[in-house]
Amino acid sequence: MNPGNSIQNKISTLPELQRRISQWRVLNKKIAFTNGCFDILHAGHIASLTEAARQADYLVVAINADISIKGLKGENRPVNDENSRALVIAALAMVDAVIIFSEPTPRELIVEIRPDVLIKGGDYKVEDIAGAKEVIAWGGKVVLNPIVEGYSTTSIINKLQNK
Repeated sequence: MNPGNSIQNKISTLPELQRRISQWRVLNKKIAFTNGCFDILHAGHIASLTEAARQADYLVVAINADISIKGLKGENRPVNDENSRALVIAALAMVDAVIIFSEPTPRELIVEIRPDVLIKGGDYKVEDIAGAKEVIAWGGKVVLNPIVEGYSTTSIINKLQNK
């Protein structure tokens, strides 16, 4: 198989992702889920995704759609469009599936795919994480990954603007 095709095949619609997850579940595999903007990929993202992948057999990464990021981060964001961001995340070895979502939070997506583990950065509190209550209710767990200090997309953008 062409490696480029295998990367592109990691990017799924919800029905495609649900089919893939059903196949993984038949094999009794554990599914982890995390989400974010991933606008400019940096070492903090890699550390977080690597740790997330350790939590289960398969890692699903949900990426905020462009319209969602504009609402969260402002009109000048994202720097990279959603398809570019999805492709970069899909190219990472530790990521098994990527989906783009446009809702304000991934809660509905989490409910639809029912991951065994929900992972977010350590700058969140479990009670503030979209979908955490639902994951815990069906017997899953919520994991807070430590934040790697000194890395943020906003700080990278600020450095570029201040030359």
